[in-house]
Order: sequence, then C-alpha cells, then structure tokens
Amino acid sequence: MVLIIKIGTLFLNIIYLFIKLIPTKNKITMISRQSNDEPMDFRLIREEIEKRDKDIKVVVLAHQLDGGINSTLLNKIKYVFHMFRQMYNIATSKVVILDTYCMVISILKHKKRLKIVQIWHSMGTMKKFGYAVLGLNEGSNEKIAYAMKMHKNYDYIFASSDAYKSHLASGFNCNPDIILTYPLPRYDLLKDKNYDKKCKDNIESVYPILKKKKNILYCPTFRKYECGFEEALNKLIKSVDLDKYNLILKLHPLSKTNIDIENKCVIVDNKFSTFDMLSIADYVISDYSCVIYEAAVKNIALYFYNFDMDTYLDKRGLAIDYYKELPGVISKDPKDIINDIEKNNYDYTKLKKFSDKYVTPSNGATKNIVDFIYKIMI
Repeated sequence: MVLIIKIGTLFLNIIYLFIKLIPTKNKITMISRQSNDEPMDFRLIREEIEKRDKDIKVVVLAHQLDGGINSTLLNKIKYVFHMFRQMYNIATSKVVILDTYCMVISILKHKKRLKIVQIWHSMGTMKKFGYAVLGLNEGSNEKIAYAMKMHKNYDYIFASSDAYKSHLASGFNCNPDIILTYPLPRYDLLKDKNYDKKCKDNIESVYPILKKKKNILYCPTFRKYECGFEEALNKLIKSVDLDKYNLILKLHPLSKTNIDIENKCVIVDNKFSTFDMLSIADYVISDYSCVIYEAAVKNIALYFYNFDMDTYLDKRGLAIDYYKELPGVISKDPKDIINDIEKNNYDYTKLKKFSDKYVTPSNGATKNIVDFIYKIMI
C-alpha cells in the first residue's frame, strides 16, 4: 500500500506541475470532506467575504468519502476526479481554507504564494486524533499516515483557545507557533438570539411535544465499534421520567444502531443538526463528543454518560483530563445523571469556567477570521 501511495503521489505531482502554470486568480477555495453540503463555518466565511468584496471569488468544495480508504471502488474513482477539481482550484487560489484532512494539500508541492489555513471542524477536542492516535484501534495506520504526509503543508491552524493548542499540535504533529487563537465562525450563531429562536421555532413545528416539557438532548460520539451501545441507550431511556421530560436522541449519522421507540416523548431525530438541536435543549447528555463545547457556550447544563470509558480509552484515548475538567456529573449509570437533573442545582459557574477556558469569548468570530484571511492574501 505504501508503494502505491508513493507512486500515486509522484503521478499527481507531475500533473500538478502543469496545472500550476495556470495563473493565480483573486480566489479563495474552501475544502471539506465532512459532508457533501457546504459546512456551516464555510458558509459564514463565504457570506462575510461576499458582503465585503464582490471581486473575490469563493469556491466551496465539499465531498465526503464514506469509509475513507475502505470505501467502495466506485466511490474511490469519483473521489479521484474530485481531487483533480481540488488541484485546479488550489493551484489558482491565493488562500485555501480546510476543516479536515485534504490529501492533495498534504502530498503536493504548492505555489510559494499560496497560504493554507486549517480551521478544523471542532470547537474543541475530547478525543485524540491524527498523529496522537497512530497505531490505535481507531487511529490511522502509521506507515500509511506518513506516506500520505497527513496534515502537512499548513501555514496556519486555528484553535478556539490557547488551552486547545497543545491538543491540536499533538494531533497535527506541527510546530505550535503556527496555531493561532480564532474561535470558529459558528460561535457567532451560538450567541445569536434570532438564529436560536428561528431554530427553536422550526424544531417545535415538527415536534410540538417539545413545547410542553423540559428537553434532554442525548448526543453520543461516533464509535467504530458499537458493542454495548444499544444496551446502554436502552438503560438511559428507561432512566428518564417521560412524564416530566422529553428525551431527544441525536445519534451520529454513521451509527448503525436501530432503536424501536414506542413512547412519543422519546424522539429519534434525523431532520435537524445537533448544533440546531441545542436551541431546544435544557440539558445535554454526551460522552466524548465535542458538541459539549457548543453547549457550554450556550450555558446548557452538561452531563456525561461514559458507560464504555475503559474500552474507549483503549481504542481511542482522550485529550483532556476527563474527570478533572468536565463540568457535570460523570457516570456509567444513567440513573445518577437523571437524579442530578432532578435536584435542579447545576453548577453553572463551573460550566462558564470550562467554556471560557476552551472557547475564547469573541465579539465577531467570523469577522476576525475574514480579517485575517484578507491580511494574508498576497
């Protein structure tokens, strides 16, 4: 596999030599493989640029490769053609913005004037990633990662706070000096009351029952293994007094868990994003998901259902001191969490301290990022 990667890299660099002969344009390209739709942070950046300057062309390339290296042959072929499109736009741009790993950014030799900015796709981090998990069950193969030059060629990397920088430096295996403190553009929406009301109204129009009681939002992280998850989920459902609360389940889109729900007070949602669902949540239960940072910014009480903590540490590992840092009850027994919710004495001071440590308060996250992009455009 490593030999194939090296041959492919040489082939693409030869082609790229000719593509680089095309003149650079007044253009910014944003690349994501998080989904096939324009990511929220890219949309906010694009709209801010278009509002300021109609002469700058903004190209958004969003294409998900499900399964990654283990995807189907057809999906791999489609992605190869998408890579050629990426190569053209990278070669003709002044700035490229990423929110995830991009193969052609890492393996190709780019024009010297090109600036590459990695904003990542997470407001903060819980689990280890990238170089920090090489060789682990949920990490990449070490030889393949180095052959593909994973996360190389970044000029700048954005972190939501200074406390987040060491986690990113470890995951990207980079010089900490290139990591700058810029919270993601979505921070602006977390503080936007109009956006919050719009989301809440939309959700309640689909699920009117959510108007009647307090809402508990359960949003677990994605697990490549799901052994024991269904049992743990059923325990959580049985622990909630559905006469007092609605329970909203936001399982990861890649989760293969099937739950047959009969009670209308338990909603398995696939119509709204987890981000938007925060507008309706009175309490958030998670485990190792980075949605906790967004919930913390919105001052939503956080709880942690870590039923598979030992397994998760073995397979993936965590980047923060879980028991010391997290602001809320942590338990493998969901009854402990629901009992604490019932007490109604959550420590919001600790939540605010956690939020401010990992997400630097901002009066204009999108504006600040676009100001920086303008500054580095040559």
